Amino acid sequence: MGRTVGASAEATRRRLVRAAADVFAARGYDGTRVSDIASAAGLSNGALYCYFTSRADLLISALRAHGRRPLADLVARFPTRSVADLLLQTGAALGRRQDPESYLAVEALIAARRHSEVADALRDYIGERADWLAALVREGQDRGDLDPSLPPRAVAHFCLALAAGTTLVSPDLHDVDDAEWADLLVRVVASLQPVTAIEDPAAEQIGTSV
Repeated sequence: MGRTVGASAEATRRRLVRAAADVFAARGYDGTRVSDIASAAGLSNGALYCYFTSRADLLISALRAHGRRPLADLVARFPTRSVADLLLQTGAALGRRQDPESYLAVEALIAARRHSEVADALRDYIGERADWLAALVREGQDRGDLDPSLPPRAVAHFCLALAAGTTLVSPDLHDVDDAEWADLLVRVVASLQPVTAIEDPAAEQIGTSV
């Protein structure tokens, strides 16, 4: 089986990436063979290797194309909304049951601990995501949404770690009350916002007594 008659090279590549995302999410990296992905895409192994050089290449390509990025989706939909609000909304979504594509990043992280070729490719991907998040933080600082003293790369690392952690500790393993999770997120995001002067002495006293 080769490329479907009449199909463009790009369409065939997209089909392979879609198949790779489905198979990796279901079976994990070590449980997936190149032939499994080729079969799921309706192609031969030889045809697959015309587009991708390895399983690692397929995994990272699937992650780039189909990995879940709720914050980026919200930024695209609501470009004028404050970064603090977007972080809060994204954090709320992290506490819910996630779709299978969310596990692509987890499978990549696990595979990176065992396979150097995955680690090398994943390092570049995570670097790109961290750079994007750090730039978003700087934008929020410029707009006055976030504390200007925050280290953008540290905030980016925190966001990446939180996303990975909530995917691993899913509601199936340990659930949390939605209201309690939302309350915690409000406090966390508030700590990232600019510190404003407190004019009410009573409020100031309460704030310093905690």
